[in-house]
Amino acid sequence: MQKTVTTTGDHGIGIMIHVVHMTDDVAKLTKFYEEVFLGYTYLGQDEINFLPNEDRWATLIMIGDYCVEAMAPNQPVNPQLPVGKFYTKFGQHLHSVGYKVDDLEGLGDRLIDQGVYIGKPGGGKIEKMDPATVYFYPSPRDTAGLMVEMCRTDMPDDPRLSPYWTSMASMWRNSPLTIDRLAYVTLGVKDLEQGVRTYVDTMQAIPVSEGIDDEIQAKYQILHLGDCLLRLVEPLDKTSDLGKHVEQWGNMIYSVTFKVVDLDSAEEWLNRKGVKTSRLRPGLLAADPADTFGAPHFFTTETVPNDPFES
Repeated sequence: MQKTVTTTGDHGIGIMIHVVHMTDDVAKLTKFYEEVFLGYTYLGQDEINFLPNEDRWATLIMIGDYCVEAMAPNQPVNPQLPVGKFYTKFGQHLHSVGYKVDDLEGLGDRLIDQGVYIGKPGGGKIEKMDPATVYFYPSPRDTAGLMVEMCRTDMPDDPRLSPYWTSMASMWRNSPLTIDRLAYVTLGVKDLEQGVRTYVDTMQAIPVSEGIDDEIQAKYQILHLGDCLLRLVEPLDKTSDLGKHVEQWGNMIYSVTFKVVDLDSAEEWLNRKGVKTSRLRPGLLAADPADTFGAPHFFTTETVPNDPFES
């Protein structure tokens, strides 16, 4: 059975097609996700995909119901194009999330009417939506820092849309990492209230829960946007890892958190694969970003209050 996809908002923001992890070597990062996260590469497994208008290389890798796109600019890097510009500034870093949208044209025109800058594929501004536009990027300046790709179509051969998905997903639950699903994607922000207001007003996100996370020293709100949760966090301590990230980069995607069945098993597996970890509290494990190509990853057995995806 294929994955049941939840949509939100008037325009049908749905499946999170991928989270982009920027790197300088797609093959090396892909191998890491395959060997450590037990990922399944479904685009670029034989030949890494090249997209000329973005001048970049990429693969798509499934890890449970989470899809990561390993991406690198073509060499020599062209800092005038969006991918090269990002890599030149941030290096290896989580880059963006992507969503399938049922009514892409309607969403784009709505965002433009609200004064949101809409970027064309490969760069440039969209003044009025064209029915032929396949995807676009609202400016992070207008989305509280989240680089987000809004896409008209599903990714070709996305395993989640296969009739065999249910069987496939069980393999990750029964693996040493025991990944059940994506818990949430975390976005670090300087002003939590303003960030939440932006997502609720602009993207029609739905508030789920809020609180204080003592271990990462931040206050947070969790929002339901499309087929996943976003966790917006404002650091309470500038010297914390999150605080340093927000101080250096401002509002920006920070980390990915997986819901797992057995945290001890996940910890043992990661350590065996050379990824250092720290148990922040009984139900939360952090991987060292130095061992995960600059991208913070967390693993949890905790339940989010009011989680619409909790079975």
